[in-house]
Amino acid sequence: MAEDRGPTGGLSPYLTIKGGRCAEAADFYARAFGGEVAFRAPTDDGKRLMHCHVKINGASLLMSDDFPDWNGGRESPDPGGFTLHLQVGDADAWFARALAAGCEQTMPLETQFWGDRYGKVRDPYGVSWSIASTPKG
Repeated sequence: MAEDRGPTGGLSPYLTIKGGRCAEAADFYARAFGGEVAFRAPTDDGKRLMHCHVKINGASLLMSDDFPDWNGGRESPDPGGFTLHLQVGDADAWFARALAAGCEQTMPLETQFWGDRYGKVRDPYGVSWSIASTPKG
């Protein structure tokens, strides 16, 4: 089948944020990961986001608030079962910024056996992030 990348470049993660905290999460991702909020679609009452698009390191992160009332009464699953990976030029700077913004370290940033500087954090919304840079040379 021919490749069809669409407007966002192919595959983009889509997070569901519980507790009406999607707008808060978008602002947090801007601080923690240098993201830029490209689009917000609030509900009519302005209390939740039906859709939000955040650009981080050249990629798209899509998200919304949880809407169990629109999902047959079911809440969305917790996001703890996966990791979003950031391959960056300076893992130390990105890791430090994430911690300063309020992420919790779950794996120290260290030079790994495969050569990358690599570590993991968890954000206040339960999402795990790995941050890595490959040494030049």
